[in-house]
Amino acid sequence: MAASLPQFRKHIASGELAPAYLIAGAEHLLVIEAADALRGRAKELGYLEREVLDVESNFDWNRLGDAGRSMSLFASRKLIDLRLPTGKPGKEGSAAIVEFCAAPPPDTVLLVTANDWSRKHEGAWSAAIERVGTAVAVWPLKLEELPGWIGARMAARGLKATPDAIALLAERVEGNLLAASQEIDKLALLHAGGTLDVEALEASVADDARFDVFRLTDAAIGGDAGRALHIVAGLRAEGEEIIPLLGWLLMQLRLLLRLASAGGGVDAALRSERIWPSSREGLFRRALKGGDRTHWERCLTQAGRIDAMAKGRPPGDAWRELERLIAAIAAPRKAGGLLA
Repeated sequence: MAASLPQFRKHIASGELAPAYLIAGAEHLLVIEAADALRGRAKELGYLEREVLDVESNFDWNRLGDAGRSMSLFASRKLIDLRLPTGKPGKEGSAAIVEFCAAPPPDTVLLVTANDWSRKHEGAWSAAIERVGTAVAVWPLKLEELPGWIGARMAARGLKATPDAIALLAERVEGNLLAASQEIDKLALLHAGGTLDVEALEASVADDARFDVFRLTDAAIGGDAGRALHIVAGLRAEGEEIIPLLGWLLMQLRLLLRLASAGGGVDAALRSERIWPSSREGLFRRALKGGDRTHWERCLTQAGRIDAMAKGRPPGDAWRELERLIAAIAAPRKAGGLLA
């Protein structure tokens, strides 16, 4: 069955797990937290073995069937964690998932996560998962839903805040839930037991405003290469990890690719994407004038290469490559020698 996030959380808390789950969407934080909730519940129920399958180019889909057939000597239940970033398994992958779901191995749960999703991603493989389990499409929050989400997350962290402070934080993070989550975690430590008002919020976030990831991305998309590269240098100097920084950047690159690929014109595409605040539409219009679909595909490929490099494969200076990517985003027409 298809389920909303609240339905999904209620389902996994109520009893045994289904043989397969699909959690997909461009709202990375919500996808990650939903997948973490499933992993935690699986562990509680005795799924002590976990096998992670990262689907990259030239992935061997025989590994999925092999994972379903092999069990550890030390665990009676197994979770197969299949990570499908694009949400597109291809013909071979679709067949492998359909075959797995046609006869799910006993005491085994398949979790498929994807960082991109739309109705175009649906196919025989996702339908097969729904027949034996649950599919959760994680859609971006509507603008009017963001303050409520922030308020609920603050309350869950034991943080009280005035409505004006919540509204200010919602405006500041510009729809970036990861940035909102990080700010809330920090504010919960700084203001435990008190009530956060606008003045306290402004004082707490003033110091790191220059180095926020979403401002880095906006500077690059807006063509301000100097400012964007300065922010990269600041993030590196602050000792930030590069992998978490890529999440928001990847979301914006995928958005640019969708806009560049839209057949109904830029205006219609921008309306359908519900970019918030609307003032950011100008940034995307500028970027789309300079870079076509091929350029944004190359940028996404470079971002994937940086992610792999930051994880140690292949070797290289991930920060240097990030600088090259940011420069290519800011100046698409001069990006020929910047992207591999």
